[in-house]
Amino acid sequence: MRLAFVAFVLVTFIATCFHARAADVAKAELDRLKEYLENVEFIEDEDALNSLTERTEEEVMRSACDSQMHYDEPLPDDVSEFVDDVTQFVGTWDMCLGKWQSKTAYADWNYETDLTDANAQKNTDVSVQRSGFTKQLSVQATKVLNHAHFSELDDDIKRQVRLLAFETSPKDPDDNIALETTKNDLQKIYSTATVNGLPLEPNVTEVMSHSRDPDVLLGAWWGWRNATGPLMKDKYERMIGLLNKGATDNGFANYADAWEESQFDSTDDIEEQAAKLWMEIKPLYEQLHAYVRHRLAAYYHDYRSFNNDIKFWGVFRQGAMPAHLQGNMWSQQWENIYDIVKPYPEEVEKDYDKMLKEKVFDAAKLFKMAEQFYTSIGLFPMTNDFWKYSMITKPEGRDVVCHASAFDFYTTKPPNNDFRIKMCTEINMDSFETIHHEMGHITYFMAYQDQPTVYRDGANSGFHEAIGDTISLSAMTRQHLERLLGDGQGTPVQTVRSAEQGKPSKGDINYLMRKALIKVAFLPFGYLIDKWRWDVMRGTVTKDQYNRHWWKLILQYQGLVSSVPRSEKDFDPGSKYHIPSDSPYICYFISFISQFQFYEAMCEAAGHQGPLYNCDFYQSVEAGNKLKALLQLGKSKPWPTAMEALTGSKEIHSSAILKYFKPLYDWLVAENARLKNPVGWKHAKINFE
Repeated sequence: MRLAFVAFVLVTFIATCFHARAADVAKAELDRLKEYLENVEFIEDEDALNSLTERTEEEVMRSACDSQMHYDEPLPDDVSEFVDDVTQFVGTWDMCLGKWQSKTAYADWNYETDLTDANAQKNTDVSVQRSGFTKQLSVQATKVLNHAHFSELDDDIKRQVRLLAFETSPKDPDDNIALETTKNDLQKIYSTATVNGLPLEPNVTEVMSHSRDPDVLLGAWWGWRNATGPLMKDKYERMIGLLNKGATDNGFANYADAWEESQFDSTDDIEEQAAKLWMEIKPLYEQLHAYVRHRLAAYYHDYRSFNNDIKFWGVFRQGAMPAHLQGNMWSQQWENIYDIVKPYPEEVEKDYDKMLKEKVFDAAKLFKMAEQFYTSIGLFPMTNDFWKYSMITKPEGRDVVCHASAFDFYTTKPPNNDFRIKMCTEINMDSFETIHHEMGHITYFMAYQDQPTVYRDGANSGFHEAIGDTISLSAMTRQHLERLLGDGQGTPVQTVRSAEQGKPSKGDINYLMRKALIKVAFLPFGYLIDKWRWDVMRGTVTKDQYNRHWWKLILQYQGLVSSVPRSEKDFDPGSKYHIPSDSPYICYFISFISQFQFYEAMCEAAGHQGPLYNCDFYQSVEAGNKLKALLQLGKSKPWPTAMEALTGSKEIHSSAILKYFKPLYDWLVAENARLKNPVGWKHAKINFE
C-alpha cells in the first residue's frame, strides 16, 4: 500500500476524532491507528508511537497535516492511480486547510476584541504557522497542477487544486514573521489612536457627523490624520515590501497582481472593467458633486473665520470642495449633511433615527430586527453561538477594533457552526444599516458552510460585500421602515409619490438624494483606494510620493481638496482602516454597483411593480430563493456563473444603479442648469507643500 494512502488514512482517522469530544476519542481510535500503522511500518519507533497517545487532538492533527504537506513521493504515471491519489489528497488538504482557517480566525478574533501585546503575539505566531502550512500546501497543489495528467481530473477537483495552489506568503520564515508583526503594529496604531484623548468610535465620528462648526470639523479631521498616518508611514513601506516579496516568491510580478487574482478569480481585466463602470457612473457623480458644492458654499458663507480663509474659498471657486465638510472623516459618504443639501426642505419627513431610539433600547434588539428581515425571505436565523459570542457593543476596560466585521470560524458542525459579528453598536440608523450589512456576510457564510473549505468564500470579494447591502436597499425603504417603526401598516406607495403618473414627487427626490449621498458619493472613493495601492505595490509610486499621489487621486476622482496644506511628512492614506489593515477595497466599489443588479433581480422575483427605488421584498421567499442560488455556490464556480444564477447576466452592469437614480439625475441636471452651477473641477489643484 502506498505511503500516500497511509497518510490520508491517518488524517481521516483524526478528522473523525475531531467530531467527538476529546474524552471519547482517543484511546480506542488511536490504538486502532497505532496497530494499523505498525502493520504497514509507517512508524517504526516505539517511543514515537507511545507519544502519539499522549498528545492532544490538535497536536496530532497538526502533525498529520504537516506530514501530508511534506509528502515527497512522485505522483503516479498511471492515469487511474493519479486521479485516485489526487482526489484523496485534495480531501485531506482541504480538511487541513479548514483547521488552519479556524485557528487563524480565532486568533484574529481574540486580538481584535482585546488589543493586548500577548494577543498580538499569539496572533502573529498563528499567522506565521498557518503561512508555513499554506506555503507547503501550495507546493503540493502546484505539483498536481503541473502534472501531465492534470487535464484528466474532473473540473471540480481541478478548480480546487488551482485555488489551493495560490500563495503569496514570503518563503523566508523571518520575512513572514516580520510581515505579520508589521501588520499587527499598524492595526494597533489605528485602533488605539485618539484625538485629544477621544477615540474615533464613537466620539470623533460623532463630531464629524453632527458638528456644523467648520473649525471644529477641521480640528477633528486634521487631528485624526495626525494621530495615525505619521506613525505608520515607515511601517507601511515595510509591509508593502514584504507583501511584494511574498508575491514575487510565488511567481507574481507584484502583490497587486496577486491580490486581483485572489479577489476576482483570475479575471484578467478587472481593472479595465472597473474603469469602464466608473466612466458610466461619473456623469451622475459630477452632477451630485456640483449641487452639493453649491449648497455647502452657501451654508458656510456666513462663518467669518472660515470666510476669511482665502485657501478655503479658493477650493470652492476652483470647482472642488473642502474635504472635511461632507459629514464623514474620509468624505466617503455624505448622508450626514443631508439637512444642508435636502432638495425640498419644506417636505416633512419621518425622523427614523428618533423613532428607532424611542422603540429600541439595546443593541441586541437591533440585531433581532435585522435577523427577522432575513428569515422573512427564507434565509437563515443566527445560531446560538452567534448570540452567545458576538461582540455587539464596545466593552469596558479594554481596547478593541471597533470597525464592524463578520467572522467565519470554519467549524464543521452545520447548522451549529460558529459565526460572529464584532462592532461597537450605537442605537441609530447608521448602526442599523451596518448590522444588515454584516449579517449579509454571516448569511453567506451559512449558505456555503457545507462546501469544501477552499470554496467557503464569496464568488468574488465584491459579492460578499454586496449581500447585506442588497438586503438594506429593501429594509431601508420608507415603506419598510414605516412598517417596522411606525404603526405597522406600512406607507402605501401612492402616499410617497406624486399624483401625476410617472413623475417623482418632491418626497421621492428627497429620498433619492439621501440614498445618493450614501451610494453615489461613495463610488469614486471606493475606486481610488486600490488605484493608489496598485500604484504603490507596482512601484510606480514610492514612499516619497505616497501622500502627494493620494491627494492627486482624491482630487481627480472625488473633486475634493484639503483646506490645510499637506506634505510628505503626513501619510493620510493611513487614516483609513483598510490601508493599515491591508484589506482590499475595490470590492466595495464592485459591491456598490452589483448590489443594485442583485436588488433589481430580487424585486422582479418578488413581483414588484413601479419605480425600482420603492421596492421592498420583505417576506418574499421567491426573492430569497433567488439570492440563495448565488449564496450556496460560494466559490465553487467562477463568479460570472454565480452572478448569472441570481441576475441572469454574467457581467456586472451599471444599468440598475443608473435606473434607480434616473429621476434624481434628471432633477440634478435641471437644477444645476437653473442655478448655473459649473459641473466638474478641472481648474482645481491639490493643497500640498
